[in-house]
Formats: sequence, C-alpha cells, structure tokens
Amino acid sequence: MQLWAGLGNPETSMSHNRHNIGFMAVDSIAKRHGFSPWRKRFRGEIAEGRIGASKVLLLKPMTYMNASGDSIREAATFYKIPPDAITVFHDELDLAPGRVRIKKGGGAAGHNGLRSTDRQLGTQDYWRVRLGIGHPGAKDRVHGWVLGDFAKADQPWLEDLLDAVSDTAPLLAAGQREDCMTRIALLTANSPKPTIPGQKAGETGVKD
Repeated sequence: MQLWAGLGNPETSMSHNRHNIGFMAVDSIAKRHGFSPWRKRFRGEIAEGRIGASKVLLLKPMTYMNASGDSIREAATFYKIPPDAITVFHDELDLAPGRVRIKKGGGAAGHNGLRSTDRQLGTQDYWRVRLGIGHPGAKDRVHGWVLGDFAKADQPWLEDLLDAVSDTAPLLAAGQREDCMTRIALLTANSPKPTIPGQKAGETGVKD
C-alpha cells in the first residue's frame, strides 16, 4: 500500500488558499480514479482505492498545517507503510505557478507541514510532489500569499494542473516519477501563464 497525503488547513474559509493546493490535488485524484468516499480517521480524512496495480490510501490531515505530520504518522504506523511508500503533495513557493517537481528527501524550506512530517516520521526520506504557487517577491508578503485565495485569473492554469496531476497518477503509483513530471509538463504546456502581483508579465521571481 502507498500513502499519498495532501497538505492543507481544514477550515472551509481556507479551502481555496494557495496553501491548500495539496488538499486540492488529492481531492482531484480521488474523484478521477473512483476512490471511496472520504471518511474521518487518523485525525484526518481518508479515501481508499486502486491506481493501476497499486493500492493507495489518500489522506488529508485535519490537524492544521503545523501538525500535519501527526496524522501522517498515525496512518503510516497503522498500515505499516515505510517512508519510501509515502508521497506528500504540497504547495511550493520556489516553483513558478503550475510547475511540478517530484523529489525524495530534502529540507522543509520553511514549510511547516513538511517540518512536522519530517519530525513525526523521523526522516526526510519520503517523496514530495511540489506544486508551484510562485513567490510574491518580498519575504514579508509570503504569509499573506500562501494564506490568500487563488485569484479568478488563476483558475484556468490551476484546473489544468490538477487535471494533469490526476491524469498522471498511474505513472506516480508505478514509480515512474520522471515520466510523470514530463507528462504533467506536456499536459500543462499551453496553460495560461499567471502573473504575480507586483511583477511584470512573464516574470515569476522563482525557479522554473
């Protein structure tokens, strides 16, 4: 079994925040691949299903971002899922909006959900699907940026991204992560390119 956890905050008022793109990703996967209805467990919500030959448990921690690792650890411990079979979907400031990178390990880079997960699992050696939301440019704008809602102008590229993540989930489940990233890039190549407030069109201020 694989554990795929999307990071976010549980308040309804925060459901469209950039910080909640991890929740959005696993919601999209659950819908696309016919997972069971979401139910409460492990201080979160879980949905179960199969993607290709793999049994996958989707998890949305309801502990708030700063304690996401508590929920992930409980689920992983119960099902005896090793870190190598855990994938965390999260927002990434240091990627341009709509860009995706999949990697194993690495630091939390200031992300409290990852920091909590590192601490509770006792390792950084789990997989991360980094979903680009862009950087507002100034450090003092980061808090408001991640806890702000996606703008109406963001919806076209955001929908394309979530569709692509769902479409390529079989590659991710099969461990074909490079192919998964390549396919997502192809599927989103014609998506509208968002402009971050305060920056000129075509500038992102972050890594591509």
